[in-house]
Amino acid sequence: MELTRLSLPPLTAPGEVVTFYSYKGGTGRTMALSNIAVLLAKYHNATVPTLMIDWDLEAPGLHHYFSCAGEGPGVLEFFEACREQLQRRRHASAGLDDAELAREVLAAIDWEQYVCRVDQGSPLYLMRAGRFDASYSERLAAMHWDQLFDACPALFRCFADNLARHFRYVLVDSRTGRTDSAGICTTLLPRKLVVVFTPNRQSLEGVQALVTRATAYRRSHEDEQRPLLVYPLPSRIEMGDGDQRAQWRRGDAQRGIAGYQPIFEQLLRDSYGLSHVSLDSYFDEVQLQQTKTFAYGEQLAVRIDQGGDRFSLTRTFEAFLDWLGGGYFPWQSSREIHLLAAIGEARLAIEDGSVRAVTLPLARDLNRLGELYRREGRAAQALPCFEESMGLRVRVLGEDHPDTLLSKANLAHLLARQDRLDEAQFLQECIVDAHLRLSGPEHPDTLAARAALALTLARQGRADEALALQGGVLDAYVRLFGSEHLLTLECKAARAGLLLERGACAAARMVLEQVVAARKRLLGAEHPDTLRSKLALARCLAQLREFEAACSLFRTVIHARTARLGADHADTLAAQQQLAEVLLSAGRQPQVHALYQEGQAAALYAALAHGDDVPAARQDGLGAAAGSAAAST
Repeated sequence: MELTRLSLPPLTAPGEVVTFYSYKGGTGRTMALSNIAVLLAKYHNATVPTLMIDWDLEAPGLHHYFSCAGEGPGVLEFFEACREQLQRRRHASAGLDDAELAREVLAAIDWEQYVCRVDQGSPLYLMRAGRFDASYSERLAAMHWDQLFDACPALFRCFADNLARHFRYVLVDSRTGRTDSAGICTTLLPRKLVVVFTPNRQSLEGVQALVTRATAYRRSHEDEQRPLLVYPLPSRIEMGDGDQRAQWRRGDAQRGIAGYQPIFEQLLRDSYGLSHVSLDSYFDEVQLQQTKTFAYGEQLAVRIDQGGDRFSLTRTFEAFLDWLGGGYFPWQSSREIHLLAAIGEARLAIEDGSVRAVTLPLARDLNRLGELYRREGRAAQALPCFEESMGLRVRVLGEDHPDTLLSKANLAHLLARQDRLDEAQFLQECIVDAHLRLSGPEHPDTLAARAALALTLARQGRADEALALQGGVLDAYVRLFGSEHLLTLECKAARAGLLLERGACAAARMVLEQVVAARKRLLGAEHPDTLRSKLALARCLAQLREFEAACSLFRTVIHARTARLGADHADTLAAQQQLAEVLLSAGRQPQVHALYQEGQAAALYAALAHGDDVPAARQDGLGAAAGSAAAST
């Protein structure tokens, strides 16, 4: 191999350091790092340099994936040189702070001689573990990382910063277990931490403890107040056994399996102070499967299996890079990531002058992203998406185009949810007028617009106007589609809600019983719309003080949602919270206490009791009673 001395100019913007860690060996950590490094080096037409660092000095192996890695100095020799420089400056550095001393030491060492190029087709580089001569083991034993850190605490951080000025990505292959070198690699060096694990308790408990320590260190040490993004990477997943794969991902209480997805969701909530984290989309895409082809030797899947179909390791690595390479959090859905990428590309195209070609696709994607944020309860992020989408469509298509009216309707719905009722009413009246002119008074779009306006009027306290407007819509639906059409049933359910707000509980009950019965026949007893109707009927029964019937319905809904969505899903928790409210109203605090003690709704109650933000999906029917229940326990 040609060992020409490197000369890499600094980047225009600093790169990022990513550490790959596994608590145990045999997880495929080095294999994952190697494949991802090859993909990253191909980004941007293979013009952005990527560096791999083999810091697993006790069991080095990264060089085996690259036949042209050659021999030469590496990590061990580099830090031997750092140690020597620190000893030389032992007395002369008294007036320097840690960062200044670290920069002086690093400037005195020609780091480029410790790095070699391992791919002549892309800018991929490697810093080996070291020179594997007869003295390697003895020299490694004499390298005391804790002493090096004590001599200059900023050394490792400045080392990472220095490399990030020359490489877009620096991927560090960390030592396993709880060691000083693993602590350096996972806590001091990276901006991103990839924890590779296999689905077993040892592996999971190890990475869980490591992440907790690393994030706590970053928060508690003044000099280390830097972001640390954590990406769990399940590996060696046996794709042929669907039952075990689901048990170890989601958990199985009967078998005593916690499930790695709930473990990491809780870990990320605790680490970042979040009230809700879902890794559904992330783990749907990111699971490194066990394959016979790559079970032997050091082979690079991304070079052999370039087809990239959904069964390939290459496809999984590429999916993982959607999050890692893009800097997205693992709790962001793949749908959100792809929409953000499309929106970003459209904005760049507009800057380049392609305004007309991308304006409407940009408006479409902004509207889709706003709808996604709204469903996830992220109203603050949804609002500007809807506003920009509407503005673009008004400018290009005009005020009355169907796409413009759709954007207006989405924006109005969100404004009403935020109690900006006058703004919502104005938009909805404009939408109704446009549909009346374009389609007539009984077109489905006109009726839907009038129904939405009726709900806003009701929230403004104009109940009589709202009921009159909604009554006309309901009559039209019955006449056009029949009494059990899904649109008719939705309108009936909304009318029951208005009646309930006016205190007409008996009338609301009669309507809701019709809706529940019809939806059970048409959609099934556990369809989400049927369950929503049952919840509304349960609340109505509670207001009529028929507590036994109300609680029975609540428990039916909770059971169905737990079985379908899981005990920790926001919709399940919302139903449990409403049951708690009814139990409190009925004076059954011991039962509320029992519900809380089961742990099924503890997170929700605690959030409410402390005034934390709760996603909108959990706010259906929230009241002060939940906080009282939490406080009473």
